[in-house]
Amino acid sequence: MSPTASGTVARRGRPAAASRDDVLAAATARYLRGQRVDVLSIASELGVGRTTIYRWFGTREELIGEILPRVTKPLLDQARAEARGRGADRLVDTFDRFNRSLVAAPALREFVDRERDAAVRIITSGAGNVQRRNVEMITEVIEAEVRAGAYDPPVEPATLGYAIVRLAEAFIFNESATGMGDSVDRLREVEAALLGATGAAGARGGERGTSGRRRARARG
Repeated sequence: MSPTASGTVARRGRPAAASRDDVLAAATARYLRGQRVDVLSIASELGVGRTTIYRWFGTREELIGEILPRVTKPLLDQARAEARGRGADRLVDTFDRFNRSLVAAPALREFVDRERDAAVRIITSGAGNVQRRNVEMITEVIEAEVRAGAYDPPVEPATLGYAIVRLAEAFIFNESATGMGDSVDRLREVEAALLGATGAAGARGGERGTSGRRRARARG
């Protein structure tokens, strides 16, 4: 307690309780540091009960499923900003840059290496938040090219966005960690074919894929 200007003593209120956003921020910070997202540790750090965290997020896996889109969206935004070309070529370049940034992300690699089964389940589950949000983000990128009059998709953008996400899941997260680099080369080629890229983007993908296979043969 502390005295007021009138000399009376004011009672200090109880500190504000941690919020759902506080929990998400703490969990995200742990993830980005390459640490395990541990609900007990987060609860202790914030002074909130584990039951409260579970009430807010459901399960630990669902909590992680909230984190991943938060940390991957900036990577997609950067890929969009740096992509070259127009229409299908721009889409291929965007998704290739995004996929490569995912493979190179230290926190994601640490998470997949440490908790492979859980990580793949969280990322690829059709019932989870990660795949849904990824499809939404990729679909928005495709729709932006459509709105600009630069791209005529072979199917509706939502269907195409879903296919792009599922391809990335299959090529990146169902591969061994040591094969992820070459899998991204192959992924670009398939995405270029799916999107109908016929310009430099598709050609570069073929060149990268060929060079990747040559490096693999040289190592083997």
